[in-house]
Amino acid sequence: MELNLSTDLSGQVAIVTGASQGLGKAVAIALGMNKATVVCMARNADKLADTVAQIEAAGGKAEAVSCDVTDREAAKSAIENANKTHGGLHILVNNAGITRDKLMRGMSDEEWDSVIATNLTSCFVCCRAAAGIMRRKKYGRIINMASISGMIGNPGQANYSASKAGMIGFTRTISKELISRGVTANTVAPGFIESEMTKELGDVVLEEAKKRIPAKKLGRAEDVAAAVLFLASKDAGYISGQTLVVDGGMIG
Repeated sequence: MELNLSTDLSGQVAIVTGASQGLGKAVAIALGMNKATVVCMARNADKLADTVAQIEAAGGKAEAVSCDVTDREAAKSAIENANKTHGGLHILVNNAGITRDKLMRGMSDEEWDSVIATNLTSCFVCCRAAAGIMRRKKYGRIINMASISGMIGNPGQANYSASKAGMIGFTRTISKELISRGVTANTVAPGFIESEMTKELGDVVLEEAKKRIPAKKLGRAEDVAAAVLFLASKDAGYISGQTLVVDGGMIG
């Protein structure tokens, strides 16, 4: 992966949830390339191993932690253990997310609950655990991966859009609670980005999407990783409670 943006994260420990593939993997690699020690969390141990291998191949340090973030106690323990093992926690990126797309009238309770649990509740649990650590150290960067679907809505994604809109409101609130302690909280809202998740939409949908994007192309995982990297840097210490949209100008 190539990034023009760089920052020095030496001595910092970062946790990235959903780091086994897609945007989470790109973010984890970007942080590792910039000298952070990256704790990569996800359910799939095999895919996590590949993320760690790529970080180490780029000269970084990383650890794989197999964890289902919908298990509240497991997620809390994973964050606390990362802090103990590595002697600190400076950056948290909540990226774990799923889709269960269906029009609202046909959406089951399970399809609603699973998306809210994975995308939103896990974000709350991880932020709560990390914030206690960061507050004591009077430094921290929390970046939550939202979506433009949480800002403009998207037919067939009532559950997903609600989870991402909730994440934006949640992040703005905790920003006000944490900024005086040196901890920032922001969201990144990607648009249509080339990833495993967008591939599931199919070529017809993606071609229609490109027509609606002023940039006339899908974004890359690297575009999102660069946005996260900036917000994770020391230089972003006076930016909090914001949503950085990465969508090729789609929502203006």
